[in-house]
Amino acid sequence: MTNAMRAYNDIPQARGRITYDAKLGSVGWFRAGGNADVLFKPEDEDDLAFFLSALPPEIPVHVFGVLSNTIIRDAGLRGVVIRLGRPFADIEVASDKGDCLIRAGALALDAGVAKVAAQAGIKNLEFYSGIPGSIGGALRMNAGCYGRETKDVLVEAYGLDRMGRKHVFTPEQMQMEYRHTGTPDDIIFTGALFRGELGDTEEILKDMATIRERRETSQPIREKTGGSTFANPDIDDLDCAGLDRATKVWELIDGAGCRGLMSGGAQMSEKHCNFMINTGTATGTDLENLGEEVRRRVYEKYGIMLRWEIRRIGDRA
Repeated sequence: MTNAMRAYNDIPQARGRITYDAKLGSVGWFRAGGNADVLFKPEDEDDLAFFLSALPPEIPVHVFGVLSNTIIRDAGLRGVVIRLGRPFADIEVASDKGDCLIRAGALALDAGVAKVAAQAGIKNLEFYSGIPGSIGGALRMNAGCYGRETKDVLVEAYGLDRMGRKHVFTPEQMQMEYRHTGTPDDIIFTGALFRGELGDTEEILKDMATIRERRETSQPIREKTGGSTFANPDIDDLDCAGLDRATKVWELIDGAGCRGLMSGGAQMSEKHCNFMINTGTATGTDLENLGEEVRRRVYEKYGIMLRWEIRRIGDRA
């Protein structure tokens, strides 16, 4: 029996799969980081609700989807990691009387939602084709690109709290702002309902192709990366620094001499310097240290402290 199994002998016997001392680094998009004490993959939402309700409240809980925008620290995570699986990846057209609605599980890929909407002749969700990751992450951080955000198309989101109780949230209740929501940290999103508008499938697909082309041209999407590393600076911070209000975060990173900057096997991409990549040997420590060095250099030059868009979780080695 492993130490993790001895420490967690009160784990509920749910229908889903439970793994002790589970590897996480190999499944994240950065391909780096330590193990989870316990990994639970629920069979469905009811199974997850039961597991949470029966899990002793002192045991920490973390939730993952496709691990697209997360640095896992090298010493891994204490407590239980919940990784949503296939039952949470469904996407369906839920339109009623021409409402142009799309329902998606939290594990559904953002690009998949855009594709299903396009095939149904529903526009305004094309921007999701340019966002890596899943709907759960999009809800948590109000993901967006090219002028649109999740809050612009969200009707309601569904989730469970730490006690396994089900909740329905409107965008107003979630207090959605630029790359941030005010939803309690313990909420595990399970799905959402989105609204678009009636459009022409051919035109929608053309717009999606343009987005993909822009992304492939400007971003290192073939690398081990987690998407945008830092959020764009607030207007107030730019004003205080005497910078143009249209200044983007990549310009600050570039101006501070961080394009191509490395720490161990981690590097700020030469192609898009707000993207951090694992060149092949990076550890979670390399990635986080690189990000903090970029923040230090940008602050030193501009007096602006960058806000992480990628979450960092777990214990440091």
